[in-house]
Amino acid sequence: MADMYPAMAPQAQSGEMKPTPMKVLMGYANGVVIQLPDFGDGQPFYARVRRPSMLKLASEGKIPNALLGTANSLFSGGDEAKDVDNENMLPQILGVCVEMAKATLLEPTYDEVVSAGLTLTDQQLMFIFNYTQGGVENLKSFRSE
Repeated sequence: MADMYPAMAPQAQSGEMKPTPMKVLMGYANGVVIQLPDFGDGQPFYARVRRPSMLKLASEGKIPNALLGTANSLFSGGDEAKDVDNENMLPQILGVCVEMAKATLLEPTYDEVVSAGLTLTDQQLMFIFNYTQGGVENLKSFRSE
C-alpha cells in the first residue's frame, strides 16, 4: 500500500508517521517552479505550478460537461482518447489541456502568457498535462535532456 500511496509510507527518519505540519501544508499552496519545454531555441520557460484537481475543475464547470468524457478518458488512459475516427477528439483534448494549464500555471498564469502574445506549444501543454497527472516524477521520463 505504501508503494501506491507514498504519503502513507512510514517516515524514514523517525520510524513513525507524524502529521504534516500546517506550515508545510501552507507552503504547498505556493506550488513549485519547474522548467517547461522552451518556446523556441534559446527561449526557456520556467513557471510556478501546482497540481489541480480534475474533480474540482469539473464541479466548478471549468471542464464543461461536453469534455468530461474526454477528460475522463485522458486521465484513465481510456479508448475514447485514442479514437482516431472521432473528429472532435483533438478539439476536445485541446480544451481539456487548456483548462488544466489554466488551473496549473500560477506564475505566470495562463492568461498572462496569452496576453503577452504567446501561445503555449503542444509540447508545453502535454508537459503540463503530464505534470498534473504525476507531478515532477512523471516529468523525468518526459524530458530526455
